[in-house]
Amino acid sequence: MSWQSAVACWLLKRQFRPETLKPHVSVERARAHAASRIRRQPVPAGWRLTVRERPADAPLRGEWLERAGDRARGVPVRTILYCHGGGYYFCSPASHRALVFALAARSGARTFSLDYRLAPEHPFPAALDDALAAYRALLAEGTPADSIVIAGDSAGGGLALATLVALRDAGDPLPAAGVLFSPWTDLAATGGTLESNDGVDPMFCGASIGRAAQFYIGGTDPTHPHLSPLYADLSGLPPLLIQAGSTEVLLDDARRVAQRAQAAGVPVECEIWPNMPHVWQLWTPFVPEAKRAIEGAARFVRAHARERDARPLEVDSMAR
Repeated sequence: MSWQSAVACWLLKRQFRPETLKPHVSVERARAHAASRIRRQPVPAGWRLTVRERPADAPLRGEWLERAGDRARGVPVRTILYCHGGGYYFCSPASHRALVFALAARSGARTFSLDYRLAPEHPFPAALDDALAAYRALLAEGTPADSIVIAGDSAGGGLALATLVALRDAGDPLPAAGVLFSPWTDLAATGGTLESNDGVDPMFCGASIGRAAQFYIGGTDPTHPHLSPLYADLSGLPPLLIQAGSTEVLLDDARRVAQRAQAAGVPVECEIWPNMPHVWQLWTPFVPEAKRAIEGAARFVRAHARERDARPLEVDSMAR
């Protein structure tokens, strides 16, 4: 464990964990905290960031990060569809730019970071519907499925996996792979590490997970496979990379999905990193373990996604 990761854990224990110890989860406080933590993130040299916004009555929106000039030169590209974390009720593409920018730069893949609708205003299946619409828009504008990787962290990792399951169930062409950082896959909150890692996890207390889940669950059975993909039949999914920290209360959400996927014949690489906090990849480049984890994820993307020509995704094409 590097001194940088030790500092990150210390900061989380002081700034984030006290909030999760409160008996009630506050959407407003969480959103205000996330907004206050957004810092200007420099775009990688040679890349271009395009923010696509939509009016409130057409909520699909997001951010494109592409290498400048690739389109004009006809350079073939890989594509990452990224789903940010935040419990389905806070955060945004802007809050996750450090991770997304690093993953794109190291993999060479153009990346669309989806600003999906948030709970509790938009409970399940709103986020899933938005992710499905974004993926289908990529296909509609000519991006081959085998050049796409769906990735995400925390709730976004669960959403990425749920999107793969829903695409398979609907008979859509599946992407090349999935990358899941500390995925939240069980909104029924049954993992053993919710208790065994309670007090060890520098970010969350175990009880906060079930409370936070209620915002997105709405009136749905929390074991619905498109809500909690831990309970899905995972057979037929593309290769998965899963990274989680050993002290996370959500560790069992990652381990159990990896076990179920492997049992279903899915190629899985499951990495449990010692003493790393939840989604430590966000701390790149300050934390060296974050840099190494993202470099490993980038290698996985390059190994599984084919380089293909594609046109830029226009968000107007994503409207329902």
